[in-house]
Amino acid sequence: MNKKPNIIKRIFSALWRSITFTRNLILNLIFFVLLFSFIAVIASSEDQIIVPEKTALVLNLVGDIVEQKREVDPMETFINEALEQQEENPEVLLADLVKILEKAKKDDRVQLLVLQLQGLNRTGLTKLQDVAAALNDFKSDGKKIIALGDQYTQDQYYLASTADEIWLNPKGFMLIEGYGRYNMYFKSALDKLAINQHIFRVGTFKSAVEPFMRDDMSDAAKEANKLWLNDLWQQYKTDVANRRGFAIDNFDENVDDLVAKFSKANSSFADYALANNWVDHLKTRQEMRSELTELVGKNKKGDSYSHIAYKDYHKVTSSPLATEAALAKTTTADKVAIIVAKGTILDGTQKPGTIGGDSTAKLLRKARNDENVKAVVLRVDSPGGSAYASEIIRQEVELLKKSGKPVVASMGTYAASGGYWISAPADKIYAAPSTITGSIGIFGMMMTFEDSLSKMGIYTDGVGTTDISGFSPTRPLTDGMKQLFQLSINKGYQDFITLVANNRNMTLAQVDAVAQGRVWTGKKAKSLGLVDELGTLDDAVVAAATLAKLTTYDTLLIEKTPSTRGKFMEALMGNAANITAMLNGTQANSVVELATHTASNEQGLGVLVNMLKTQVEQVNEFNDPQGKYTLCLACTSL
Repeated sequence: MNKKPNIIKRIFSALWRSITFTRNLILNLIFFVLLFSFIAVIASSEDQIIVPEKTALVLNLVGDIVEQKREVDPMETFINEALEQQEENPEVLLADLVKILEKAKKDDRVQLLVLQLQGLNRTGLTKLQDVAAALNDFKSDGKKIIALGDQYTQDQYYLASTADEIWLNPKGFMLIEGYGRYNMYFKSALDKLAINQHIFRVGTFKSAVEPFMRDDMSDAAKEANKLWLNDLWQQYKTDVANRRGFAIDNFDENVDDLVAKFSKANSSFADYALANNWVDHLKTRQEMRSELTELVGKNKKGDSYSHIAYKDYHKVTSSPLATEAALAKTTTADKVAIIVAKGTILDGTQKPGTIGGDSTAKLLRKARNDENVKAVVLRVDSPGGSAYASEIIRQEVELLKKSGKPVVASMGTYAASGGYWISAPADKIYAAPSTITGSIGIFGMMMTFEDSLSKMGIYTDGVGTTDISGFSPTRPLTDGMKQLFQLSINKGYQDFITLVANNRNMTLAQVDAVAQGRVWTGKKAKSLGLVDELGTLDDAVVAAATLAKLTTYDTLLIEKTPSTRGKFMEALMGNAANITAMLNGTQANSVVELATHTASNEQGLGVLVNMLKTQVEQVNEFNDPQGKYTLCLACTSL
């Protein structure tokens, strides 16, 4: 029988399927590009984004200021921007913010900076200090900053205090409450549910597991927390008082004094703020607009002052052409690499915004294998997490040093527990005075449910070949297993303090005296020998270059490379935007108006549920293969 026709048929059939797939793919791509373009055209306004010749840059920040943004789907980003929708959990990259302020300082078109901060969420003091330094630098050439708003939170006011003038709505709100650390505690609830919690820890001050073993904060935890909270509060008061020109005691820490002054100010928060010299003027929104119009003129529509929003200015000054031009000027071969380790430390590969043992180690390995990289700065902004993942990262830091490339750790808002573990082997450690660090301790935790299940008539029973076979959360934890886990935790703590002692030229006794899970500010950590210098990320870069004996160099940010799908989607979104520009000839221009940032409406039970959810999510994401964690729970409140 002749099989040749069948072979030819199969070949042509496969070829046709390939052609059909390619045709469908191309048609689908065209369809989606046109669809996205259509959405963008509908959503766009009549005016192209331009920087007026005489204008105010409005720093209308929304969300959290972060060291590293979490990974977001490019399609989601495109649709949100096209329809001018707010993303669910917006973030502002600290590095972008500082660069924008540097550009605005040199931009003759920007004659005024307006701080409109009511969308800014809670931000750590270290990041606030970095932004404040950039704001002060913006003013150094004589440009003016005006802060305005309907209310100011404590963090918002820290930045507002850098302004030449602070305006508040006459019906506005402002109260500076200081720093506090309050947890929810679940021991009685767990007891009522007959859930048996098994805690293994080393460190008198290692309080991360206290919510599961107590109904209140221990005296040791209160002592430690009070120390670093007072240090932060002192730094906050000093910075604000110096900028505002009043005494450091102009913060009403006693509620009786507060009530007396508030009553004297007609029981008005705005009048109270004005009387305390916290703000300079009380103005309505229209009065604010009118005065700003006098300073920089009217916008094109004539209904407000000339201005450009932060996001729009960022788009204009960070266009692909501008980026390519900047890269074209980069000719120095020698690089100081910057690797950001931000978030909770978890095992395996994690997305940006969370530290993965494998994924962060891969970035460090990339720097080690790049012959142009001569030194590395590890920027740490982490409360810790998985002990095993921390160790995987530490090993890569050691390999970098062995390859002849110096490593400098630069601590952000916090670099505690696991964050300190990965910083300790660095040739030099830099921290901000307000950095939260230390928390050198370790713990393990598990829950068993045998008593809970027995109340429902459910039991676990069987046989095994050894004493430890059939280990399960549905069975009681034997005394032998408890001892085994505690010994493992003890060894983990010994490894931790040995690591610190070997790298910080300290004895084990000296490290143990400042360890035990105790938290310190960067300022105190320096005096204790846990940190070498107080300084910024830029200071750390200079130090790394000096250690590598570099006279000329460029910085290189090493971060996760987008996946093939991610690159494809970014390219697709970019093409859609380009086609939109051709079809419409315009891009959306955000109209910035003074608006009240409405806080969350969740109250009562809703707040409680969210707090419980957050606690549960923190526990659920832990994935250390050995169940050992070095985490500073107190740090996560900043």
